[in-house]
Order: sequence, then C-alpha cells, then structure tokens
Amino acid sequence: MPAPLPPPMSQALHALCCLTLALLAPLASAASDTLLLQNAQVVDVEQGTVQLLDVLVEGDRISALLPPGDGPDGGQRVDLAGRYLIPGLWDMHVHFEGRDLVEDNALLLPVYLAYGVTAVRDASGSLADTVLQWRGEIARGERLGPRIFTSGQKFEGIDSLWEGDREVGNREQMLAGMDEQQELGVDFIKVTENTLPPELFLQTVAEAHRRGLLVSTHVPLGLGIFELAEAGLSSIEHASYLLRLGYIDKENVDEETIARQVRDGRLGTEQANAAYSDHFDQDTANAAYMRLAAAGVAVTPTLIGGRQLAWLAESDHREDAFLRYLTDDFTAKYQWRIDRMAGETEDQRAARKARYNLTAAQVPQLQAAGVTLLAGSDSAALNTYVYPAQALHDELALFTDAGLSPLHALQAATINGARFMRLGDDYGSIAPGKQADLVVLEENPLEDIRATTRIQALVHGGQLYDRAVLDALLEQAAARKKALEAGTP
Repeated sequence: MPAPLPPPMSQALHALCCLTLALLAPLASAASDTLLLQNAQVVDVEQGTVQLLDVLVEGDRISALLPPGDGPDGGQRVDLAGRYLIPGLWDMHVHFEGRDLVEDNALLLPVYLAYGVTAVRDASGSLADTVLQWRGEIARGERLGPRIFTSGQKFEGIDSLWEGDREVGNREQMLAGMDEQQELGVDFIKVTENTLPPELFLQTVAEAHRRGLLVSTHVPLGLGIFELAEAGLSSIEHASYLLRLGYIDKENVDEETIARQVRDGRLGTEQANAAYSDHFDQDTANAAYMRLAAAGVAVTPTLIGGRQLAWLAESDHREDAFLRYLTDDFTAKYQWRIDRMAGETEDQRAARKARYNLTAAQVPQLQAAGVTLLAGSDSAALNTYVYPAQALHDELALFTDAGLSPLHALQAATINGARFMRLGDDYGSIAPGKQADLVVLEENPLEDIRATTRIQALVHGGQLYDRAVLDALLEQAAARKKALEAGTP
C-alpha cells in the first residue's frame, strides 16, 4: 500500500509528537485532494450487504462508488485488496470529566481515532467549557480527535452529587439555564435525577423539546417513562431503567402507578426499588417497548459498565493493555466504586450478575420491537474499567453476546447515531455525498462484530491514516501519559 501522509497537526499536537517524529518522518509526502480506495469490500450498514467497489474520495467527502478499475487516474490510490470498509464508529455516550484531569482526557482524543471512533456524544461531565473548546478546535482542524457532540452542563437539582452540573431549583432557573445552553450551541440537553424534583424534571424535558432540542435523560422513580416520552424525550440513557416497564404484580400495579406513588410521597425510594426487583414479565416489557418505538424514543443501553462491576471480583485488570494510555490520576477515580462494592456478599454479587443478564437480554427485545438502539460506552474516569474508545467495541460485543445480530450492533454504532443527531444525510453510511469517515477492517463485521477491533486503516475527514500512523498516535498517547505522570506540562 502506498504510504499516506500523517494527519494534519496543530502546534499543540506537534509538541506531543516529538517522541515519535522519527517514526512519522518517512510518511511525509504531499497530500492529494483525491483519494481512490480500490478493491474495498464496502459494507452497507443499512441493507447488511457487502459489495466489492472502488471508493472515490474528493476533499472530505465520498464522491462516487465505482466498479473495481473504473476510478480516475491521478491522485492518491490505495489498494485495499478486499479488506472491509465500514463507516466511522460513533460512541453515543461518553463523559469527559475531572477538573484535575483535563490533559489526561485530552491525550485520549487521538486514541479514539486509532480505535476507529470518529464521533462521540459527550453526555455531560465536569468539563463542559473545555469540551466545547475541544469541539471547536477539532471542527477547525486545530486538534486531532473525533467529532464531538456535547450537552454542555447537564440539568440537575440543587446540591446534586455531580460536579459541574447546572443546578436548578425552579422553572425560572431552568429557563435561564436553557437559554445559556442554547447560546453556547450545545448539541442536546442532558437531564439526570439525583436531586431534581420530578415536576421540574418533566418541565425541563418539555422545554428542551419545545425549543427543538434533542433531550436525553435518566429516569427518576417519580416519573413514568411514557410521561417523559409524551413530554418530548429523545433518548433514555441506560437500559437498566427499562426493566421497570416489565414490572406488574398480581394487583396490576405497574410502573406508572409506582411513579405516581413516589411523586405523591406514598412510596419511598427504597420501597419503589424493592418493588421493581421483585417482578419482571418479558411479555409486559415487550408490549411497552413497542409503545416506546412508536413514541420515537431511542435507547442507549450502556451494558459494559454493568458488566465490569458485576464481574469485578472475578476480574484482574492490572495487566489491561489500555492502561498504557490512562494516567494514575485517571484510574484513581475508579476506586470509589470499588470501595463501595467492597462489602458485598455472595448473594449481592449474584443479584448484580442476574440484573446485568436481565438488562442485556432486553437489547434484542428492544430491537425486535423497533426501538432505535444507540451504542454508547459510558466511558469516564468515574466508571470503573470502562476504557475510552475500547469500551465501544466491548459494548458491541456484549450486544451480540446478548443475541443482537452483528448488523444491528453495527447499525447502533453508525447510522443510528448519525440519524439520531439529525445528520444522517452526511454521516453513518458509505454513499456518495457523505463525509469520508471510514474504517478499513481485516475481517467482515457482519460475520463477527469483533472484527471492528481489527483495524488496518482509517479515513477521517478525507485524510488516510494507515496502520503505522494509527500506531504512532497510540505511542504518542502512551508517551504523553508518562510525561503527565512525571509532571511534564
């Protein structure tokens, strides 16, 4: 394969690259505005088919899909020799967090690209202003990383446990916060339930919808899922909340009834959670999922975090390869969940595993009901052993382990995310006119979704990055991690 140019670099990134300059130097040649990917097995993520084609990229967009050998002369030509071509992957639920971890998070941005992740949706952390800055820098080509969609600050109640959120105690404060978020140009609104009263929570969802904004939430015990759907909810984050839709007891008490009782003060939090843990009926849940699909509410399951915690006692993560990119300060944040689980009994561990298995089993049921699934890792410094970039691939594998087809898993990480963000005309599949964000794989992901980890090259914004360049980016991240731990600015 002809050697591509290294990706364009900002001054800040150039400083990070000094340790690997010798590796990159042989790749420095003039870029072309035209790139022809020859003999690519193009994966159609909408139809689930594969076709041998030449893919012509002009500038940062795909200009044509051609029969092999029909491409124009000139420009950069790369023979993929029958390797598989998929759209860039989208992680639809990440967190950049830790006000003391700005550089620790920043070094991971090129790592996402090396793992084939060309877009991420930041579901709010404690670095809202910084993430908005990164979003702009990446869009302008000043920083290397995936396209960022961000909610800015998430909406919460007064004295929430979350650092850096937008705390609101009444409608006026909520409206002022919504005005500010819109002025900042956030991509969606995120709402969580730690201290936000149910009535104000519902008003926040409705206001975001009224303004034409996407809105993603957790689900408070005092609100029914379909109340939120009627108010204009766009997506539910974490499939564990959906287990409530399978609840019904012998007296026909269901999720909506429990939500009313919690909101009215007739049922406490512990009582409500205990009720939900006692009963689950799959047929009841499936009927509710069809209602959810009809309401147009998407779901981001985020299985990997629950999987890591449920099997924490049986897992030894000390030699995990991804740790070479994570600073000690970053991984130190994992400890709070580890400490919280330290006293769990065998019965509690078994219950945690059972809850994970039940949650995972809902993924193919949601797909069958027509609910839009969004693949999101929930990677964050606070989420134990959920590694940025890698965890999206782990999530897709868990989807198929739970019974989802490889095609539907791949859709959840490509076309579904693009369409959810109202960008389906530009991203998410391989077609003329779309952005040239592409991943070259050694094997067919429609046969085994774990093929998404076997990346041979990346095209991002029309620029080709071969395996050597991707490996160089990873080496830079590892070197930057060591420099931060050594106290180097």
